[in-house]
Amino acid sequence: MLLGKLVRLRPVEREDLPNYIQWVNDPDVLAYFGSYLPYNMVKEESWFESMSLAKDVINFAIEYDGRHVGGCGFLNIDHRNQSAEIGLFIGDKSVWDKGLGQDTLRVMLDYGFDHLNFHRIHLRVFAENARAIHAYEKVGFVHEGRFREAIWRHGRWHDMLFMSVLRREWRQ
Repeated sequence: MLLGKLVRLRPVEREDLPNYIQWVNDPDVLAYFGSYLPYNMVKEESWFESMSLAKDVINFAIEYDGRHVGGCGFLNIDHRNQSAEIGLFIGDKSVWDKGLGQDTLRVMLDYGFDHLNFHRIHLRVFAENARAIHAYEKVGFVHEGRFREAIWRHGRWHDMLFMSVLRREWRQ
């Protein structure tokens, strides 16, 4: 378990899957996250099994006030180049805008740099997701570029921003 000021990160358990199904089928949550296809328990269990066995993925459930409110993790882990992509979402809308995303990012960056020995942690974000971009900038992520009209979602094209933080930047 990893502890932040607000959140506790723990391994994802099978009992968490109904929450994930609810969240990844919620249009508000899906505005900037997740699949464009509906999810059911069969798909979610398949995801759970594949992530449990994957060597280039580490997932955590996010808890706040003792309840499961979202998920986060590292994916595309590249041990040779000491890098990984980070992702997170707060699925429980009742706790949006409470700073949980920033706290989760700080905990994950500490873990990634101090325990997993990453040199670089990067992410992708929808260009119009101002709330997430603000959180990423606040914890030290730097803009690297924009992939114009890279994602087709909700009936139109969206630009994706790419951001990263290096270990030396995080230590400062």
